[in-house]
Amino acid sequence: MPHRGRRRSDGRRWGLVPLSVALVVGAVALGGCAGQEQSGDPAQRVTTWVDQGGGGSSVGNLEVDTKNVDLALSQHNKPAAIREVCDLLSNDAQTGVGNLPTPDDQLTNDLNNAYVDATNAGDDCYNGAGSNAALMAKSATERVRLSALLKIAVQRMETVMGRTPTTDTTVPPTGGGDPFAGGT
Repeated sequence: MPHRGRRRSDGRRWGLVPLSVALVVGAVALGGCAGQEQSGDPAQRVTTWVDQGGGGSSVGNLEVDTKNVDLALSQHNKPAAIREVCDLLSNDAQTGVGNLPTPDDQLTNDLNNAYVDATNAGDDCYNGAGSNAALMAKSATERVRLSALLKIAVQRMETVMGRTPTTDTTVPPTGGGDPFAGGT
C-alpha cells in the first residue's frame, strides 16, 4: 500500500498506468537476465514462467480479489473494509506487472491489459467507496472487463502450454461468514 498517499487533487493516483508501462519496459530490458523460462520450446518457457514465475498465482489472486470486492459490496461492508479489498486488487495488479514480461509477447500484452484494468478497477473502487456511486459503477464495469481479460490471458496460456494453467489461490470462506465485516 505504499502508493496510497500519492493522490492527485482529483482523487486519482499518480502515474499508475505509466508505472505499469515503465515496469513492462524495464522487465523487457532485463529479460535477457532471466533464468529457466528462457530455454526450451515456447510451451516449456511459458509453463516454467506460469508455474515458477508467479504468472498463474497472479491471475488467481486477481480472480479472488475481484470476488472479494464483490462480496464486500454485496455484504454492504463499511467503506474502510471496501477500500481495503479494493486496494488489495490494485496492489496485486501491480505485483502482476512486476512479473512481466512473459516468454510470449502476446501473453505479455494480454496480461498487461488485464493488470492495467485491475489497477483502474481497484483505484476507482477505493476512491468511490462510501461516497461516489459513479466511481463504484465504473469499477464494477472494469471488474467485469477484467474477468474477460483474464480469460483471454488464460486461453493464451492454454494455447501455448497445451494445458490449463493452475491459478488456484486461497479463496474466501464459504457460507455465512463475512471476512470483511471489520473496519470503519
